Formats: sequence, C-alpha cells, structure tokens
Amino acid sequence: MNTRQKRYNMKYVILCCTVAAFGGLLMGYDSSIISGAIEPLSEYFQLTPAETGWAVSNILLGSLVGCFIAPRLSDVLGRKKSLAITALLFTVSVIGTAIAHNFTVFVIFRMIGGLAIGLASVISPIYLAELSPSKFRGRTTALYAVCCVGGQSVVLLTNYFITKSMLPDAMIALGWRYILATALVPCALFIFFIAFIPESPRWNVLKGKYDAALDTLTKISNREHAESVFSEIKHSFSAETASQHKARFRLDKTTVPLLVIGIGLAVGNQISGINVIQYFGPTLLKNVSGSVDSALLQTFWLSVCQFIGVLAGMTLIDKVGRRKLLLLGAITSCIFLAYSFIAFYYHLPGLLPVIGLFAYMIFFGMTWGQIVWTVLGEIFPTEIRSICVGISICAMSMANFVISTTFPIMNSNPLLIDMFHGGFPLLLFAIFSLGMYFFTFRYLPETAGVSLEKIHGLVLEKFNVEAEVPASSGSTKTSESLNIPRH
Repeated sequence: MNTRQKRYNMKYVILCCTVAAFGGLLMGYDSSIISGAIEPLSEYFQLTPAETGWAVSNILLGSLVGCFIAPRLSDVLGRKKSLAITALLFTVSVIGTAIAHNFTVFVIFRMIGGLAIGLASVISPIYLAELSPSKFRGRTTALYAVCCVGGQSVVLLTNYFITKSMLPDAMIALGWRYILATALVPCALFIFFIAFIPESPRWNVLKGKYDAALDTLTKISNREHAESVFSEIKHSFSAETASQHKARFRLDKTTVPLLVIGIGLAVGNQISGINVIQYFGPTLLKNVSGSVDSALLQTFWLSVCQFIGVLAGMTLIDKVGRRKLLLLGAITSCIFLAYSFIAFYYHLPGLLPVIGLFAYMIFFGMTWGQIVWTVLGEIFPTEIRSICVGISICAMSMANFVISTTFPIMNSNPLLIDMFHGGFPLLLFAIFSLGMYFFTFRYLPETAGVSLEKIHGLVLEKFNVEAEVPASSGSTKTSESLNIPRH
C-alpha cells in the first residue's frame, strides 16, 4: 500500500482543531469587546484621550509577556495543558474587569487578559499546525482565524444590542460591565472542551513519548501512514535535539531568515490597521456617521465582512497558496484604505466612506487575517517552533501596542483632524500595506502542501542560504531504526 494514498479521519482532526482554535475565539472576543465598552468606560473613570488609549492598549503589554513565556510553557507542560492555563487566565480577566471598582484594578485584570491572549496567539497556531495533515493544514489552521473573527462578530453584535437597550446614563454606570461579563460564556466552553483533545504528536515525539504520539497519529489516519509520519517526524530530530532541543535555538544564518519572515509577517498583520477598526471602530466611524449606535452597527457589519472573507479564504488557502493570497491582500488593503481616506477627506455622504472599509475587511479576512497565523505555525522547525512563534507574536503585540496607543491621540489631534478630516490613520495604513506587498513578494516562499519538516529549506532558498542536514539524515527510516512503537 502506498502510504501517501491515505484516508484521514477529518472529523476527529476538525473537532480537535476547533477546540484548540477556541484560543482564537477568546482572543477575538476579549480584544474586541472593549470597542463597545470604551466610550462609557472612559466617562465612568473620567479618562483623558491618552488614558483611553492606555485602557485599550495595556492588554498588549500583557500579551507581550504571554508571548515571551508561551514557548517555555508549551515546551515544558505541552500544548494542551498550556491551552488549559490560557482558558483559566481568560476567565480571571473577564471577572476582574467586569467588577473593577477603579481604573487601576481594571488595567491589572485587562493585562491578565492580555497575558492569556499572548499565550493563545502562540500556542493555538502551533497546536493546529502540529496536529493537522499537510494536505489540509491551511484549512485547519484557518480555524483559528475563523474563531477569532467569529468571536469579534458575536461581541460586536452583543455590544450593539446592550447599548441599544440601555439609556446613556445606565451604560456609563453598568452597561460596560455587562458587555465585559458576556465573555464568561466562551471561557466556560473552552475550559470544558479542552479536556477532550489529545496532546500534539510532534510535542510527544520531542519529549520521547512515542506511544502517545503514534496513538494520536493513528487516530488521524490509518496505521501504516501514521507510522510513516511518525518516522518522518522522529527522523527530523537528531539524537541531541531530542534530548536537548532548547540548545538548538541560536541566531545564525539558518534562524535569522526564518525570524525575518516571521516578524515581518506578524508586524505586517498589524500595520494595515486591522486592530484600529476592531478596537476603535465606533470611535473611528463616528467621524463620518455622527451617531454611536450607527457606528456600533457599522462596526458589526465590518466584522461580518471579515468573517465572510475568512470563510472564503479557507477554501482557497490550500488551492491558491499562501504567498499569492498574501500578495493579493496587501495590494487590496492599500487600494481600499486609500479609497476610504479619500472618502473621509472629502466627507462623502451616506455609506460611501465605509464601502472601502467593507471591501478591506473582506480581503483582509481572506488573506492576512488568517494566512499569517498559518504561516507562523508552519515555517519554523519543530524543535524551535514555539520560541520563534513567540518572538514573532511578541513583535506583533509591540506593533499593535504602538498603533493602539497612538490612534486615540491621532484621532483627536486638532491639526490632523483639520488637515485630513479624520482620515489620517487610514492614509498611514494604506502606505504600510503597500510596503508589505514588496516584503512578501521578496521573502516568502510558497508552503502550501509541503510537510512541516521540509518548509525550512524552502525559506532558506529565498535568502540563498543552504539548510543544514542533520547528522542522522543518512540513516534508514525503517520502523526498527526509528523505534516505532508496536502494539
């Protein structure tokens, strides 16, 4: 039997990946929930524009810490246990922010939520990439983006209905607390379902837990193919790597190119301004809508557009490929953000100012909104994957922090408002998107359908660097030589 002609138990894979992708749902829910609460919350605590920016962006400092500790945590405890810790931290954050009696307490618990976001943004994509068959890896890892954007859509609609059902004074007194507390529902679901998923087979191989790894691989496909995949995974580790994999990470000619791509894509995901729309959508759209309710509803429809884009992208990512879609996303972001800037600048009436943003959200969801997470989960070798993804997501959090902190200041600056009529951030993001087109064109190879163990070499080819061949590469990959467990 040709082991490449295999049948996958995709129901099992999708169920496991969906549970792991709940980390993305909570990330989207927790990061976007502030959009509906920030206006009444700012009035409740009497915040300045700078403090309002801090109320939103402090979560990113917590996320930065989470990104730093996620590699160590997931390598020591495993991907599954680390996801469980993430779910508990999300729950603590939701309860703390909803009952906060002063601004300092609110910030502390929101930073705990940021810690959970940092963990989820590193560990969930790693788990999804390591569990998924290479043929379907793009679609399964896209579940993270689906859950993330789905969580954003749900919370934005919740924000709208809570805001519509309460008077302004009631929103300031209690409404924002109700909005924050709604996140307890997905937290409870995540904690419950995570008990039923397996550990990553690649992490088990890395830790020498071969029986557990092969058992999970056998549940994913037939026994013969599972043994073949097990052999390929184990063969990718040298004997030294299997016991001392921490020592393998170092900045040299083979890791720097990987980090250039990882950090570049992670930062590029942010500098197109996606989180300004997610965090400050109502604030931005008030510049043209003039009504909080109308701005909240438009923000919800923007998230729906992104969700539609993510679903469309799932059907394309393994067929069209990562690189082509990212190039498409970068150039369309530039075009539609530039259009929106012009619409803001000339005060175009009705929905004309937001049509460009609707189109931007669809194409961003189809491309950068999901593919970056897929690529980050797959371009790094297994033995250094967690730390490299952590570094990349740290860079993403730092870029997000800078943008989220400066946006309220730019958006309320009298000079910028007078010169650009509220559209200056959109012009800035359009220019950055054009830069990401050229970065992607130059450095990113196509990784669709390529096994995780072979992607490293493709990346290095883009930098004219030759990949190092493990010392054990000349050995045969039989079941006996690779110590495949037999039952």
